[in-house]
Amino acid sequence: MAFDGAATLTCNLRHRNSNGNGNVNGNGNDCGGGKMANKDFHGGDGGGYCYKAIGKASCMRWTMEDVVYVAKHHWIPCVFALGMLFFMHVEYTLRMVPPASPPFDLGFVITRPLHRVLSSWSELNTLLAALNTVFVGMQTSYILWTWLIEGRLRPILAAVFTFTCRGILGYSTQLPLPQGFLGSGMDFPVGNVSFFLFYSGHMAGSVIASLDMRRMRRWGLAWTFDILNLLQAIRLLGTRGHYTIDLAVGIGAGFLFDSLAGHYEASLRKNLDNQLAKTIA
Repeated sequence: MAFDGAATLTCNLRHRNSNGNGNVNGNGNDCGGGKMANKDFHGGDGGGYCYKAIGKASCMRWTMEDVVYVAKHHWIPCVFALGMLFFMHVEYTLRMVPPASPPFDLGFVITRPLHRVLSSWSELNTLLAALNTVFVGMQTSYILWTWLIEGRLRPILAAVFTFTCRGILGYSTQLPLPQGFLGSGMDFPVGNVSFFLFYSGHMAGSVIASLDMRRMRRWGLAWTFDILNLLQAIRLLGTRGHYTIDLAVGIGAGFLFDSLAGHYEASLRKNLDNQLAKTIA
């Protein structure tokens, strides 16, 4: 029998909400997804639940068959569980970067050859910066198009949420400019002006646009934006324009705020429908 965590959780809740005898059916039997430990009230301690026997705890009923089932059918959480254990070891044995030293960034290590090329070839750096600015313009134009022309709110809401929170976080913790930064007057924001490092608005904007393209089944545009976003990330690391964590959080922010914008849009529609129903009634 495979372990069913959802059913066990449901059974837990049903036990907790039951009256008097501390079990679902009143007979102490198990419910779907595994037998649950019986719980009673103690008459003299002011009430409360307790397990009759530790041996009836959920983990005490796991079998090798359950382990094999989970490893076979739920391998992604298993991989992440192993990753958690591995990085716990790395974290607790890592030699930390001294305060006077520059931050360690794996993305900078990987892109050292590109950094050397761009350092010695300023024309190529300027060209790539200009192309990156064009890509940012494409992101911005698409998001504005969905709002002004197509009349859809989700992408523009996601962008507003994203860049407002980026401004708050970017100002709250102002990271030092990476050593070896290769600036360009053609890079966005154009003109060698200051900018927040954390987190990357370049990455977040591209993710927001790509997600909307997928919802609208504009698959070609979506894949094009994803590829350009990957190239953009490599370039930003090569020019030391962002730390790796800036890029990673920028991608996550795009997904997060797109989801929040979707929830906001759904609640807005629900409120409008309710108001319309009241008006008609």
